[in-house]
Amino acid sequence: MRLRVWIPLALGMLLSPLPAMAEVVPLDRIVAVVNDDAIMHSQLESRVAQARDQLRSNNIQMPPEQALERQVLDRMIVEQIELQMADDAKLSIDETQLNTTMRGIAKNNGMSLEEFADTLEKQGQSLAEVREQVRRELLVRQVQQSQVASKITVSDREVDRFLAQRSENSNMAYHLAQILIAVPQSPTPDQVTQAQAEAQKIYQQLQDGADFQQLAVAESDDAQALQGGDLGWRQAAQIPSVFADVIPDLSKGQVSEPIRSPSGFHLVKLLDTRGGGSEQMSRDQASQAIFERKVNDEIEAWIQEIRASAYIDNRLDKQ
Repeated sequence: MRLRVWIPLALGMLLSPLPAMAEVVPLDRIVAVVNDDAIMHSQLESRVAQARDQLRSNNIQMPPEQALERQVLDRMIVEQIELQMADDAKLSIDETQLNTTMRGIAKNNGMSLEEFADTLEKQGQSLAEVREQVRRELLVRQVQQSQVASKITVSDREVDRFLAQRSENSNMAYHLAQILIAVPQSPTPDQVTQAQAEAQKIYQQLQDGADFQQLAVAESDDAQALQGGDLGWRQAAQIPSVFADVIPDLSKGQVSEPIRSPSGFHLVKLLDTRGGGSEQMSRDQASQAIFERKVNDEIEAWIQEIRASAYIDNRLDKQ
């Protein structure tokens, strides 16, 4: 089965305006070292500019500049680790696949590929730049597929139990968002206490009227932070196990108290619901739902694992 989670920044252009290129700076510097690779300030500024445009297009309130830079750099660090894993595994993107993806991006912007290229040029970018960014993100998906999704299995017994336990409202779907305060692998008691205190602080800010999306962009360690923590629509069967007992009891717009998982502490917001009833589900549909739930359960822990195993020197706050 193919992994069907996460929409990284460039592929997010499918639904957002084309970003303007960041202003070129005359002097560059290293903002992070990831194993043997360096991330430059100019690369960070370009990605921050893209993030700003995406936040504006989604009507998400802009966080403080330093918080946005830290958030974007954190995503770039994880991406760099994944690209290094792709290189080590000798993964590659077929030109046909890349061309098809590029045509899809153009189509979803209401353009032909030629019109898309012309628009990019007017905005100071080139089709080659966007093409390379999409290639990197497709490589990241391949790594996630090989390292997480390909190792997940669903047994006949799990499907039988799942179908037997389906309730009358199991066809309900939930639109969710989350803020994750992560803990490292094998955290010390102090690290757990600190993360819990941070999650509780953010929960209180939300209760006092703070904007959830803005706090997600600024504070969340989740892969969807730059989308305001938006997890999209999830069928009841696809909700991560740690949320399953909490989500059905939330009302629209309500945020859960911090939920503990191996990855850290989650604040989950119920944005909307739809569906319901007792529609029959096939064994294939049940197997797919179990598979996607297992992927969602595993991905955050996997990201923490690869971060912990990498050499990372984040210099952004040191300069």
